Amino acid sequence: MRIRGKEGQTITVPEHMPEKHKQYLAINGEYFREWAASVGPNTVIVVNAILSAHKVEKQGYRSCTSLMKLADKYSLFRFEEACQRALSYTPSPSFKAIQTILKTGQDKLASQDQPDRKVSTKKDATSYGFVRGAGYFGGRDNE
Repeated sequence: MRIRGKEGQTITVPEHMPEKHKQYLAINGEYFREWAASVGPNTVIVVNAILSAHKVEKQGYRSCTSLMKLADKYSLFRFEEACQRALSYTPSPSFKAIQTILKTGQDKLASQDQPDRKVSTKKDATSYGFVRGAGYFGGRDNE
């Protein structure tokens, strides 16, 4: 039921709304922050960044709702890893950045901080037989 107010304003009575519409009215910034805290510390930083990126906090609600849907689609663990990866790129990541990280599987890759690369030595390079050396090309071989 709608009630007409002054100058064409429409007033909606919450008791007459469907249950899902009532739930939407109850959503605020604290709701998203509590959800983010249940996921992990990186998610809290991302949600706070998204909510504070707009002049009016409500403008970030749609992005936060989309983040929640991403977390449902992928696991919460992957979502938290994606938030960590996004924060390594920028202090204020967007929904699109998190989505791209999850779609491309960048959250599954080893962190850049971990030294898992092995430095090749001359012995490793020559053991494959692909390296011919300087003598083959007419130069001196300094072995």
